[in-house]
Amino acid sequence: MAGFGGRRGGRGRRGRGRGRRAGAASPSRSSSPAPSLSSEEATCFEFILRIDQDPLGIKRLPDKFAEFVDGVEPAELQLREASCNFRRWRVEVLFDGQGKMYLHTGWDKFARYLDLEPGCQLIFCYDGDGDMVVKVFDGTSCRRYYHISESSSSTDS
Repeated sequence: MAGFGGRRGGRGRRGRGRGRRAGAASPSRSSSPAPSLSSEEATCFEFILRIDQDPLGIKRLPDKFAEFVDGVEPAELQLREASCNFRRWRVEVLFDGQGKMYLHTGWDKFARYLDLEPGCQLIFCYDGDGDMVVKVFDGTSCRRYYHISESSSSTDS
């Protein structure tokens, strides 16, 4: 499996046990490394998927992500909307033999649950263990929140 710095091996983490440093990726990875990264950002492979047509149909994932999981090729992914910690959606993954990767069975249920429509943009964060966190932005580029915790909705007296 290719690591974040373009290296083979590891579990999808940046480098090989040297800690999480900003700019540790190889020069071909990014022309302007982030000055500082949160622990979530430093340990996940992120990409954006725009819903241009049928939101319920199978979705092709970016080729760079397919290259990233090359050699591992998970049979399914566990998708979770970012503001919901308890619900996960099992979505089967298809590989077409030509390096293309698709979200397949289960995607339609996830898309219905999130009420996806053309114009939505999704940010995926893959942590290397088959789990993907998804943030949804509507057609106006505003983030959708599906679950608000009770602690954030209470007010202090």
